Amino acid sequence: MLTKTQAVDGAAIKKAIEGRDGKLLASFYADDALVRVIDRNNPPSKPREIRGRAAITTFWDDICSRAMTHKVDTTIADGNNLAFTQACAYPDGPRCSARRCWS
Repeated sequence: MLTKTQAVDGAAIKKAIEGRDGKLLASFYADDALVRVIDRNNPPSKPREIRGRAAITTFWDDICSRAMTHKVDTTIADGNNLAFTQACAYPDGPRCSARRCWS
């Protein structure tokens, strides 16, 4: 049985990520969704792949629970595919960025 997902676009992603709303983020994904994460630990040639809504929900719950700020810089949508860049900063100064894609 497939779970009904919320409609998603760049504005919805930006609102959910910058608001650190893991529950809203999880609602965007189908049961068989795939997320690819590209960041300093996961280069484009070997992105981290997170498969399935349950694993993706755990991923976003972890990200959103951290004491950090998030900013979505760019979003690109094409049919059922969406990609975006995200910049993060911890309160003590370290910064990170990532590109996330799903289909």
